[in-house]
Amino acid sequence: MSGLTQFGGRVSERWKSVTRPQAIVLMAVGLLVAAIWTAAATDRQGLAISLVALLLLGVLLGVLHLSRWMTGIYRANQLAHRDLRIVVEQMQRRVVAGVEKERLTAGDRHQELTRTLTRGLRQHGHGNDLLLRAQSREIEAMFQLFAEFTPRAPMPSSGDLALNPTDLLSLLHLVRQRQPQLVVELGSSGTSAVWLGYVLEQIGGRLVSYDHDSEHATRTTQLLAAHGLSAVAEVRTAPLTDLVVDGRTYRWYDVDKLGGIRDIDLLLIDGPPAATGPDARYPALHALQSRLSAEATVILDDVNRPDEQDAVRRWTENIAGLTAEPQLLGRHAVLSYLRSGTKTSVPA
Repeated sequence: MSGLTQFGGRVSERWKSVTRPQAIVLMAVGLLVAAIWTAAATDRQGLAISLVALLLLGVLLGVLHLSRWMTGIYRANQLAHRDLRIVVEQMQRRVVAGVEKERLTAGDRHQELTRTLTRGLRQHGHGNDLLLRAQSREIEAMFQLFAEFTPRAPMPSSGDLALNPTDLLSLLHLVRQRQPQLVVELGSSGTSAVWLGYVLEQIGGRLVSYDHDSEHATRTTQLLAAHGLSAVAEVRTAPLTDLVVDGRTYRWYDVDKLGGIRDIDLLLIDGPPAATGPDARYPALHALQSRLSAEATVILDDVNRPDEQDAVRRWTENIAGLTAEPQLLGRHAVLSYLRSGTKTSVPA
């Protein structure tokens, strides 16, 4: 009984899933079978045979319809399979093309990186070689400096904002060569003041150094005193004030603090600092040209910078008797000044 119940349940579930056309066909088949059974029971064999033939015809038509339906499903499946294959092939081609492009790009990047690294290694090696050579030059210059002088106190360090040993050596050689009686330094580094003091002590000259920073000027004064050079070199404080040159205002040393300075044989321009404003050192010759000797030497520091290069150009174009010498003292430019009517004796 339970088996019959389960069978009935399954039939009921399946009947719920039957569509309306399917239900109509099943009802028609049921009616036809009932008619055949009724005709056979009433001895109407002709009618029964006719109904059986009609049933077989219906079955044949159903089989044909099923066959067409399955054929349609097969064709649709084939079309779907073909479309899927086309999509997969297109995706494969795109993936292969993308991988190939990335491979080529990665290869180019690898080659570029290799070239960059190779170039960097070469430049690094070249830079190390230049650094070693520069250090060797500075060491050799330092030995020559101390071979010519015996300091009476510890010497201040060179380099950074102060002059390098090679620049100091060339500067002191120029001072010995030109034999200036008065050297004026704008912007005292302390280091240059001490070395210049020693060489001027030998040749009988005098140094006056100006600095806008009073504390720095005091330290340099103490440094000169420690070396016993106070009689040869002095440091004066000249604060920065506004100075108008060619219609333009600059921050430069207070010209009132330059009183008493005349017949400058060698002018060393190492200030004001560039941080005080553009073209900070250009006003120097405007303020001091009239205080130069008839034959003088002007040295400008930091000519590796555009402002200083422009200052040299403008000076030589606008100041009569001022010419740039071909020799360079490291990062310095050397200029000769000869007042009109004066015969030169400055070595070429």
